[in-house]
Amino acid sequence: MFKAAKAGPRKAITGNRLDDGRVVFLDEDGGWAQDFAAALLVSDGPELDQATAYAQAQHDARIVIEPYAIDVAVVDGRPVPARIRERIRAEGPTVIYGEAEYAALNPPRVAQAAE
Repeated sequence: MFKAAKAGPRKAITGNRLDDGRVVFLDEDGGWAQDFAAALLVSDGPELDQATAYAQAQHDARIVIEPYAIDVAVVDGRPVPARIRERIRAEGPTVIYGEAEYAALNPPRVAQAAE
């Protein structure tokens, strides 16, 4: 279970897309981006309340599942999720697996040039 965001640090809104289950982050255009770098960062107060209300409306419209606010820290001048759980969600699995299966199910889309 995730821990609720704390008061103070900047926040981002995350959830999972309903159609494919991917981790997504609310972006500045009101869409949902897979890349954390595109996430909308908000402060506590009305800004966070507005983003959370919008995310809940997206949940009600069945676009995302269970959106919630996460704390964001600045590391080496770039924003990153503050908690390890959220970093893993943002960056993907911590182990390599399924590479051969993924390649078999997703052949290259560009034809190789004839030699």
